[in-house]
Amino acid sequence: MKWMEKAPAKINLALDVLYKREDGFHEVEMVMTNVDLADRIELAERSGNTIRINSHNRFVPDDSRNLAYQAADLLKRRFSINTGVDITIDKQVPVAAGLAGGSSDAAATLRGLNKMWGLGLSRNELAEIGSEIGSDVAFCVHGGTAIARGRGEKIEHLPSPPSCWVILAKPTIGVSTADVYRNLKVNEVEHPNIQHMVQAIYNHDYDGMCNHMGNVLESVTLSMYPEVRMIKEQMSRFGADAVLMSGSGPTVFGLVEHDSRMQRVYNGLRGFCDNVFAVRLLGNRNEVE
Repeated sequence: MKWMEKAPAKINLALDVLYKREDGFHEVEMVMTNVDLADRIELAERSGNTIRINSHNRFVPDDSRNLAYQAADLLKRRFSINTGVDITIDKQVPVAAGLAGGSSDAAATLRGLNKMWGLGLSRNELAEIGSEIGSDVAFCVHGGTAIARGRGEKIEHLPSPPSCWVILAKPTIGVSTADVYRNLKVNEVEHPNIQHMVQAIYNHDYDGMCNHMGNVLESVTLSMYPEVRMIKEQMSRFGADAVLMSGSGPTVFGLVEHDSRMQRVYNGLRGFCDNVFAVRLLGNRNEVE
């Protein structure tokens, strides 16, 4: 028996950090949406009682560091599942890019194993389990477009945003999310207006969405990694309607409404950045699976 699941990347249209909590995590408020760049997860039963990760990407760990492995292990232990599973990850989303690739793989694994093992869990129940694995997993279980609060586990669904192109560009560097948060001074950064972004999405207002993008982590990452700043500046110069870093970086994305300009931005970035993608916003929960 085999199950296939789609694991799409996400971008943060707006990301705010409110304060550091007593438990050491940060209280966040984020508007996230899926884009049409996705890993493919294949789940297959295997003899024995073990979990095996298969991937041709050398940057994907094949042990308990892998979030998909953690998702399968958590379900096995919680529901006393005494069968093994092969998890094959066809990796298309760049690793450690601020696009929630690993979290989306974990979410897809939860959705697929819920069906394969006949657990009968709701999306909300799967998301609650996923939040134990990582902050973005709950959103990735649901998919679509949403506000995420708390550590990212409190999800409020939103309509699909206005349709447009998304240009993604990832420099060949890694960013330490822990270091970015450690250097964030919440009281000294410009905070995005989350409600204005939400209103733009409800109004299907493309210009409003572009005008209210913001990410409090961006200034920290740009000061630490000049490569990210350069990509953002170049993307704006080539004509993207709005440009922002996703998550803690290093991926920068630009929104582009028209096909001709999309091609110009894409071609311009390909000149000095290897990982460049031109994809569409998904935004609709039904397109995740």
